[in-house]
Amino acid sequence: MTIVRRWLVLVLALVPLLPVPLAAHGVSASDQDLITQGRQLAVFIYLGAKHMVTGYDHLLFLFGVIFFLYRLREVASYVTLFAVGHSFTLLYAVLSGTHVNAFIIDAIIGFSVVYKALDNIGGLRRLLGVQPNTKAAVWIFGLFHGLGLGTKLQDFSLSPDGLVANIIAFNVGVEAGQILGLSAILIGMGFWRRSNGFADHAYAANVAVMTCGFVLVGYQLAGYAIQ
Repeated sequence: MTIVRRWLVLVLALVPLLPVPLAAHGVSASDQDLITQGRQLAVFIYLGAKHMVTGYDHLLFLFGVIFFLYRLREVASYVTLFAVGHSFTLLYAVLSGTHVNAFIIDAIIGFSVVYKALDNIGGLRRLLGVQPNTKAAVWIFGLFHGLGLGTKLQDFSLSPDGLVANIIAFNVGVEAGQILGLSAILIGMGFWRRSNGFADHAYAANVAVMTCGFVLVGYQLAGYAIQ
């Protein structure tokens, strides 16, 4: 438990450094200025990649997903399910004009981080008495992550001219950013797994990730309450 306490102290020490109230991934003025009118594939690829690389909640979820996956084939299968899920709802949300409250969807994304970390330490099996289908859970949460991405994209002043192409470009950027972020995580995990401390710290690390998820949920619900 000493290791767990150390991880929690580290997480809680970083909490004051988080932006308040995290603004549900609001669009910065500099990003908004990049968009004018018409088809701008390179700009939307950049915006999609930037959102994923800087999307701490998406990366925390992926960190939890691949935490105990040791084969690249397994990593690829889970990440593909996640990508299919968020690609579908991203495209659907923007093309259909479906807009959900950004704070609520980001709170659900934060909960996905909690869920995966709890699953990694066997908490779901103990609570429910059965082990939920991990691949189905990753796909379902991918749908919610996609709604978050769709909500993000609709914060821009989108022109109907070249809209479909721009959305697809944004999604391509998201996938590229996901690959970059995931590659960095896999490299770091590779070194960590070779160390003697991985087994000792795995439980505590997932408790810390779960704590981060709860913090994200709390921030977003607070933002929803005061908006």
